[in-house]
Amino acid sequence: MKKKREDTNHNREKIIRELKGNLRGFTVSELSKKLNISRQTVTNCFAFLEGAEKVKARQTGMAKIYFWAKKEGKNE
Repeated sequence: MKKKREDTNHNREKIIRELKGNLRGFTVSELSKKLNISRQTVTNCFAFLEGAEKVKARQTGMAKIYFWAKKEGKNE
């Protein structure tokens, strides 16, 4: 079980790094392809980050675009 948690944290860190570096945001599919991570994993991570109010989502047609919303502070 520890390995799965480490994988989740590693994937989350990769997703956060990409979101912070791209102001226009990503769809689930775009980020999944770019990072070679399953769409389900990216979706779960976005749900977690949305709940933590660290990402915002914007609906554009059929796509949902996620972007980093958290202000950088000393604890980030």
